[in-house]
Amino acid sequence: MLAEIQRIDSQLGRTIDAYDGARVRLAAVGAELRANRVALARARTNFRLAQLQLERRVVAIYESDEPTPLDIVLGASSLSDLLDRINAARRLAAQDQQITDAAAAWKAELARRERRLEREQAARAETVKKLAATKAQIEGALARRRTLLASIRTQIVVLRARERARERRLAAEARARLARERLVALAREKERAATKERAIQAARAERRASHAAAVSPTAAEPAASPAPAPASSPSPAPAPPPPPAPPPVSPQPPPAPPSAPSGGGGHPEAAAIAARYLGVPYRWGGASPSGFDCSGLVMYVYAQIGIALPHYTVAQYHMGVAVSRDRLQPGDLVFFDGLGHVGIYIGSNQFIHAPHTGDVVKVSTITGWYAQTYVGARRI
Repeated sequence: MLAEIQRIDSQLGRTIDAYDGARVRLAAVGAELRANRVALARARTNFRLAQLQLERRVVAIYESDEPTPLDIVLGASSLSDLLDRINAARRLAAQDQQITDAAAAWKAELARRERRLEREQAARAETVKKLAATKAQIEGALARRRTLLASIRTQIVVLRARERARERRLAAEARARLARERLVALAREKERAATKERAIQAARAERRASHAAAVSPTAAEPAASPAPAPASSPSPAPAPPPPPAPPPVSPQPPPAPPSAPSGGGGHPEAAAIAARYLGVPYRWGGASPSGFDCSGLVMYVYAQIGIALPHYTVAQYHMGVAVSRDRLQPGDLVFFDGLGHVGIYIGSNQFIHAPHTGDVVKVSTITGWYAQTYVGARRI
């Protein structure tokens, strides 16, 4: 049901984009229409003026009884008078032609603009029609979403309550498991320290025994009875002093026993640190206990163990070494959704992460969507 709501929201977003585009196109057509109306009014005015001038010229020609070409030739008193009459007649004819051409041009311009206006009016009507259809689609989508929300609101409340309870249970289990693992690690550390101390004590005892064995024969030599010397023999020479005892040597501790294999290093303590921030709200770009996003949580946790990581999931994926999923250990970074999300693995197929807006830092299991979008893991 939540997926259906998300799908409707996505469709509604695309519809709203289309609606905005239609409004932009409608505004552009309206601006062109206003400009064309102004130009059309101007064309009509110019056409009326040209028509008026042409009408006046026709009336003037009719009333003036202008001479014909034969009258011009026969009425000329001289050659220069004849040329003047011919030039005047030509100018009048040219003016008449200009008035006629202007009237025809404005008439053609008026017809052209009227056709353009008709096309744009049709385009505007089509845009309005599409806009009305888009509006109906939006209203339908909104109605479906409201109906769906109304029908599942109670169920959503119940599901969210169950989810929060499950998250609290997982968080408590994770804290308990990490605490047990910490106690086990401390016990192993104490055992290694005790083993090391026993080895040192054994080495010291062995050196003392060796030293005592080396000193004992020399100390016993003066107590032995010398063999009787013959009477004719001279007095025996005094016995040489015993060799000095070797100086005590401080025993060197044996090399520490190798620690238990941890799968190639890593920082399991990062898992325990991350568990401290369970319940912190998600905040986009957040990297502090007041709010985390996914990469900000990873960066903050690793900073507390002296490791600087970038506040960027893709960059974090290129740090450390790759780890196969069957060799994951607490503290490894796990990535999902095309490197769009990251979390800190805590064992038992679980990880701690800051999911998204409206949620909190929590424990999730690598199943379902997380298993489907799993990208890989890195050990820092």
